[in-house]
Amino acid sequence: MSKPSIGFIGLGLMGSAMVQRLLDCQYGLTVIANRSRTNIDLATSRGATEVSSAREVAAASDITMLCMDTSASVESRMFGEDGVIAGLKPGSIVIDFGTSLPASTKRIGAAVAAAGGTFLDAPLGRTPSHGREGKLNIMCSGEPTAFERIKPVLDDLGENVFHLGALGSGHTIKLINNFFAMTTACAMSEAFAMADMTGVDRDKLYSVMSAGPLRSGMMDFIKAYAVDGDPNQLAFAIRNARKDIGYYSTMAEEAGAVSVMSTSARLALGLADSGGQGDRMVTQMVDFLSSLMRKQS
Repeated sequence: MSKPSIGFIGLGLMGSAMVQRLLDCQYGLTVIANRSRTNIDLATSRGATEVSSAREVAAASDITMLCMDTSASVESRMFGEDGVIAGLKPGSIVIDFGTSLPASTKRIGAAVAAAGGTFLDAPLGRTPSHGREGKLNIMCSGEPTAFERIKPVLDDLGENVFHLGALGSGHTIKLINNFFAMTTACAMSEAFAMADMTGVDRDKLYSVMSAGPLRSGMMDFIKAYAVDGDPNQLAFAIRNARKDIGYYSTMAEEAGAVSVMSTSARLALGLADSGGQGDRMVTQMVDFLSSLMRKQS
C-alpha cells in the first residue's frame, strides 16, 4: 500500500526532527523555508522537495503538517491566497502539531472543512530527540475517521498516540498539561533559589524532597541543571513556556474560569523573558529566581 504524500511547515528543532523521521520511513515530503536554511537544506539533501508557499505545500500533499510556535503563526500559514487552505486537495487532512489556542483551532477547523478537508490538532509531548526516534507522545483530536486514516503515520512518529475527542481537545489537554508542568518547574526552581538564600545545599534539599511524594520527572529535570549543571534535560525555552502559560490563562478566561495557580508561573516566566532570559531553558529559571531574590534582599 502506497504511503501518503506529506507536506511539512515549521522545521524548527521539533519539526526538523520529525521530518528526518518521516524521511527515514520513506515518506515523500514537501517543505517550505521559514527562518533558517539549515534544516531545509538537510531535508532536501535527503529527497524532500522545497516549494515557496504554504499553498504549494498543501497542493502537493495528502497530509499537511504544521509545527509552529504560536497560533498566530499557524493562522498566517493557513489563511490567505498563499495559505494552506487555498491549496487544499479535496479529502486532504491538515494537522497542527504545535501548542495552540483551542478557539483558534476550532476556527481553522471550520475553514478547512468548508474547503473540503479535515483539520486535526495533535500537540506533542517529549523532546526533539524523541521526535527523531519516532517516540513522541501525540495528543490528537478531531474527526475520528480522519484520525484512523492518518494513525499509521502518527504511529511512525509517536510511541504513544492518543485520540482525545472533538477538535480542540488535544490543545486543551496540552495546555492543562503544560500549565501543571511549568508551574511545577517554577516552584522547584524557587525552592532551589531559596536554598541558596538560606545557605542550604541544593543537593541535600533535593535528597529530602525526592525521598517523599513530591518526587516527579519535572523535579528531576530542574535538579539536572540546579545540581548537575545540565540545562538540556528539559529542552524547552522560557519564552515558549511563557507563551503556553499565557494561552492557558486565555483559555481559562474564554471558558469563564479564573485560574489562580497559573498567576505566579506566568509572572515568573514573564519577568525572566522580559529580562532577556527568553532563549534560556526552563531548567535555568533557578538562576533567574536566585538572582531576583538577591536583588530584593
